[in-house]
Amino acid sequence: MKYRDAGVNIEEGYKTVSLIKDKASKTHDERVLNGIGSFAALYDIAGYKNPVLVSGTDGVGTKLEIAFKMQKYDTVGIDCVAMCVNDILCHGAKPLFFLDYLACGKLDSLVASEIVSGVALGCQIAGCSLVGGETAEMPGFYKEGDYDIAGFAVGIVERDKIIDGSRIEEGDILVGIESSGPHSNGYSLIRRLIRNYDVEFEERKIGEVLLTPTTIYVPYVLPLLEKYEIKGMSHITGGGFYENIPRMFKSDLTAVIDKDSFTVPSIFKFIMELGVEEKEMFNTFNMGIGFVLCVKKDEAKDIVDDLEKMGKRAYIIGHVERGGDGVCIK
Repeated sequence: MKYRDAGVNIEEGYKTVSLIKDKASKTHDERVLNGIGSFAALYDIAGYKNPVLVSGTDGVGTKLEIAFKMQKYDTVGIDCVAMCVNDILCHGAKPLFFLDYLACGKLDSLVASEIVSGVALGCQIAGCSLVGGETAEMPGFYKEGDYDIAGFAVGIVERDKIIDGSRIEEGDILVGIESSGPHSNGYSLIRRLIRNYDVEFEERKIGEVLLTPTTIYVPYVLPLLEKYEIKGMSHITGGGFYENIPRMFKSDLTAVIDKDSFTVPSIFKFIMELGVEEKEMFNTFNMGIGFVLCVKKDEAKDIVDDLEKMGKRAYIIGHVERGGDGVCIK
C-alpha cells in the first residue's frame, strides 16, 4: 500500500510548491537570506537600535465556505495576510515577514496556488516577505474540496515607538478609516442569513461582494506614524466596535462614537434588513470602519486629509471621555 492509497498525493504537493515558488520570491527583499524550500526561513533585522519583534496569527474563518461555493479562491489569501498584519500594526509594528498554513482534504495544486497567490499579493501590499509555509493534505479529516488557511506575521518596532495606549487621555479624537465591507468577520451570521450567493446585489453576485478582500491598512498607517503622534489603534474585527475599540485603552476610558459621522456601506444595511438589530450589528461587524486611530485633537483633521490624499476615506467618528464604559455609540 502506498501513501497515495491513503489519500495523500505527494506529487500534487510538489506541484503546488512549484506553482507558488515564483510568486513568493517576488515578495522577498535583501533581508531574506534564503529561498522557499529550506527547512526554515532566515531573515536579517539589522538596522534597528532597540528592536522589538511583534507577532500575530489569524485565519479567514467561515468566509472560506463562500469562496468554495463561488469557486473563487484568489481573495482569501489577501484576507489571511490582512487579519494578521493589521493586528500587529496596532502596536506600531512594520510587518517583516509572513508564513501561511494551508490544510485540505484533497490537494488540488491549482486551487492551492490561487489561494497562496492571494497571500503573496497581500504580502506585497503590506510590504512584507512571504518566507515560507506549510500545506497539509489530511484525507478523512477535511472533506474533499474544503480548505482552511491560517497565517503568521512578524513585524518590528523600535522599543520607544511602541504604541500601547498609555498616552490616551480624555479629549483625544477617534479617526475611523473605511473598510471594504465585512472583511473576515461575522460570516457565520452572514451564512445563516444569506443562502444563495448568486443573488444580484448592486449589479454583482452577492457572493462576489462578500468575498471582497479585507483592507490592508499598513501602507496607509505607517506614513502617519512618521508624521503624527498616534496614541492608540484598533483593528475592528470580530466583536465589532464594542470589543475592539476598548482594546487600545490602558485605563478606564470610554470611546464615544457618533454613528452618523461615517457612511455605513449598503451591504451592512442589507444584512440589518434581514433581521439583525443595530446594536448587534455594531457588536459583530465593522460597519464600514475597519481601523481606528486615537489622536490629538489638533492633528485629527490633518490625518483625515492625509488619508484622503492616499486614496483612503476617513472620518472623525468620535472622542474619548473618562469612565469605564468602553464604547458608547450615539
